[in-house]
Amino acid sequence: MINVSTLSDLGNVGVSPKVDRTTALTTLLNLRSPLPDTLSGLQDIRDHATARIQELAIPSTRDEEWRFTDLSSLLEIQWQAIAGQPSAIAQTEIEPFYLPEASIRLVFVDGVYLPELSAIADLPADVFVGDFTTAQTGGRADLLAHLAQQPGAAETFTTLNTASLTDGAIVVIPANQVIESPIHLLFVSTAGQAVAVTHPRCLVTVGTNSSVTLIEDYVAVSDSVYFTNAVTEIAIAANAQVSHTRVQRDSKAAFHIGKTAVSQARDARYTCNAIAFGAALSRHNLEVYQTGEQTSTTLNGLTFISGAQVADTHSLISYTKPHGSSNQIHKCIVDGKAHAVFNGKIFVPQAAQLTDARQLSQNLLLSEKARIDTKPQLEITADNVKCAHGATVSQLENDEIFYLQSRGISQAQSVRLLTYAFAYEVIHQIAIASLRDTLLQQVK
Repeated sequence: MINVSTLSDLGNVGVSPKVDRTTALTTLLNLRSPLPDTLSGLQDIRDHATARIQELAIPSTRDEEWRFTDLSSLLEIQWQAIAGQPSAIAQTEIEPFYLPEASIRLVFVDGVYLPELSAIADLPADVFVGDFTTAQTGGRADLLAHLAQQPGAAETFTTLNTASLTDGAIVVIPANQVIESPIHLLFVSTAGQAVAVTHPRCLVTVGTNSSVTLIEDYVAVSDSVYFTNAVTEIAIAANAQVSHTRVQRDSKAAFHIGKTAVSQARDARYTCNAIAFGAALSRHNLEVYQTGEQTSTTLNGLTFISGAQVADTHSLISYTKPHGSSNQIHKCIVDGKAHAVFNGKIFVPQAAQLTDARQLSQNLLLSEKARIDTKPQLEITADNVKCAHGATVSQLENDEIFYLQSRGISQAQSVRLLTYAFAYEVIHQIAIASLRDTLLQQVK
């Protein structure tokens, strides 16, 4: 029998072995590198987060937000400090991850920015794409004013990332700019720094009436064990538009915890395509705060895991003003003994009248031991809204497989074809053709 549960099935939840999770968090903090002298202006931000760490602990399954994601395996590993220098890597090793459509590219290897592998020439006037250090040394320290300003900054792993800041990617688009080329933020992990911890940070601000396409890409060139703790902050001004694709294709032995925090001003439009294929254990917290009227949010998510992988997606869309809208669809494809979790929250307070919010969780189980925990969640206090949510958990229908077999298609090919069709709806939303084709090929 397929193992399907919901967040109310507490009997299926295992409690982690007793671990001193406060000490574990402090241990991770002690692995951080010192802040470079070139970024001394960020010391107060790091110090504030460091002080906050003393009040926190690694979450356990007793915590409501982590009820179905046990981090015990993360705590069992003796993590090591990053060396401060990237592992030796040839350009030919990472060229397969380049996107021909993206003429603007930032490359970080084991958490270290490599300008020789990046491409930031021919940027429009006043547009800045680079790392924190380049912004500071180039007299553009003002560009970092939005750092650690988004809501949700006090969450445990977000705080750890802020307290461990040494550099990061920064994209600043001023007002009235339409950036035609996608901007590719590529984070590469290698085997040279096994059991190392990195804290990638992205800061994106988009000015009034501007538009940009952003690809945030986490890849690996080996099957090594490492821990990526990533945070991305995106501030979207009035009438601006951001198309954001986040792809997590880490090593199948890695750990990945990510946070995306987005704020939208009046008439701003934000689209996120979040794809998760990699990591032994992964978690993505996607939080969108609509701070102005007539904002529009579109969230497309796909989790495709197998073996013993665990992938957890928690999303939040928080309305504060009238006439906001959102449309979210999240799909999970789970094979083997893998376990996927989806918890999608939508908050509609009294002030957010005339809201139109839709949310759908669709899940496909490919084996008898695969598991899904899903919970679409609406919290509404406004009385003049249109809101809907739903969830489905299913497996491939024998009739569908039989129909394809009757047309001369083998059983294995039939399963692949139906799985491909299920994933296509989400991946097809990615505008970058080369990335879309690569991900669809991986699904096949």
